[in-house]
Amino acid sequence: MNHELAPADAILVLCSHDERVAERGAQLFLEGFAPLLIFSGGRGAITSRLWDEPEAERFARIAISLGAPADRIVIEPNSTNTGENVRFTRQLLAEKGIDPRSFIVVQKPYMERRSYATFRQYWPEKHVVVTSPQASFDDYIAQYTHGSLTPDDVIAIMLGDLQRIRFYPELGYQIAQEIPDDVWKAYEQLVEAGYDKYLIQSLVNKPS
Repeated sequence: MNHELAPADAILVLCSHDERVAERGAQLFLEGFAPLLIFSGGRGAITSRLWDEPEAERFARIAISLGAPADRIVIEPNSTNTGENVRFTRQLLAEKGIDPRSFIVVQKPYMERRSYATFRQYWPEKHVVVTSPQASFDDYIAQYTHGSLTPDDVIAIMLGDLQRIRFYPELGYQIAQEIPDDVWKAYEQLVEAGYDKYLIQSLVNKPS
C-alpha cells in the first residue's frame, strides 16, 4: 500500500508461514519505530502442516535471535485468521492494561491491503499503517518458495486473499477496498486456470 512509516506505539506482526515477516517486524523495532513488538498467530491452515508450535511463538523467537528483548515482546498465540489477529490482540492488550494509540502492522507483501482493511474494521479508533518485507513479486517467488510452498501455492494464496478483499466487507469482516476491473479480470482468469486451492468455495460464483 506504500504507506509512509513513522514512529508508533506498537508494531503488530501478523504471523504466517513467511518468517521474513518476523525479521521485518524485528528490524523496525530495532530501528526504533516502536517500543512494543507484538506477534499474533496460532496454527493456521498452512503452518499446522509445517510446524508443531504457534506461529507467534516461532516469530518471537526469531525476533529475539535478532536482538529484540523478550520483555518488550507480547505474544498472542491463538488466532487463526486476520480478523482474530486483530480481535485477540485487542483483547490481550486490554487484559494487560496496554492501550497503544498507533500501530505499524507487518504482514506478507500481498496481504498488506486485507490486513489494513481488517484492522480498520475491528479497531477503527486506532491509527494504523501497514508494511511488509521489501521484495518484488519475482524476488518473493524466487527466494521464499520451497517444496512445501510452491510458486503455484503462492499464486493460489494471493487469489484467496483477493477474493476475501472483494467479499468480506459485506460479511462485516473488513472495510471495503476498491479493486480495479483489470485486477478482478486477472483474478477470474487465474481461477479458471485452476488456481482455486485457497478460495472460499461458497463465494466462487457469487456476483461481484
